[in-house]
Amino acid sequence: MESVRDRVGEELFRLVAGPDGQRRREFVHGSPGPRWFDPDSPIGRVHGDASMFVGGIRAIMLQSLHPAAMQGVAEHSGYRGDMWGRLAQIANFIAITTFGTERHAEQAIAAVRRAHESVTGTMPDGTPYEANDPHLLGWVHAAEVESFLLAHEVHGHRPLTAAEQDAYVEQTARVARRLGVTEPPTSRASLDATLATYRPELAGTDHARDAIRFLIREPDLPLAARPPYLSLVGAAVALMPAWTRAELALAPPRRITDRTATAVGGGATRLVRWAMSPGHAHARRLQQAAGS
Repeated sequence: MESVRDRVGEELFRLVAGPDGQRRREFVHGSPGPRWFDPDSPIGRVHGDASMFVGGIRAIMLQSLHPAAMQGVAEHSGYRGDMWGRLAQIANFIAITTFGTERHAEQAIAAVRRAHESVTGTMPDGTPYEANDPHLLGWVHAAEVESFLLAHEVHGHRPLTAAEQDAYVEQTARVARRLGVTEPPTSRASLDATLATYRPELAGTDHARDAIRFLIREPDLPLAARPPYLSLVGAAVALMPAWTRAELALAPPRRITDRTATAVGGGATRLVRWAMSPGHAHARRLQQAAGS
């Protein structure tokens, strides 16, 4: 069983973190220096949990509902190219800003802001957009935080208390402000209120539906890895608000209920947690690199 765990864990880590993920992980956890957050703080618990697989998929789906955000993705980075390479970049950014040194976190944020400078364009109706727009950044941040928090609430190993949920949102705001979000939410209640203010702007565009269809039906994965991946996708869809499913054409097969999808997704999340647990060789190397 240990060899099976090692193989599954290595493949999962390679898929999400990329071929250079091992070196990056050792860099994040092994570099000396002060850090913004304690690993056992709410943000460390959420971002270090296997439920992030579900939360990350849901975040992509939810974020795609803002037409300007999706237009920028379609025109400047696409979604049919190296999807897993982009996922690895996002995972690395979250890892650095959550677990890395203050200096490296600041460098990662500066790099993202520089990359956003060239992401500008015009919507079909002539309205200009830019990735560094604080309002647009605010949507991306809020959708991401709610997705991570909700997935952890349902599938996390150690669910947060109400006070810890507020602390998590406040901790993520520290990173959001540095990225350019002017008034990020700092509590669960203000997170819900922030999301509500964006509702009139959201819609499922052709770009959004095509991106989600590609995410679900055409992932660049070995055949053996697709069933657990689709289980995680189903769990993410089950956590989406009902109105978003019609916008994104996410209606599940009639025989699959939200309860079934959540249960199957929970099993897939537990598989990820088991495969990436401290018992397997990859996790042991990471712990050694972090000095634990």
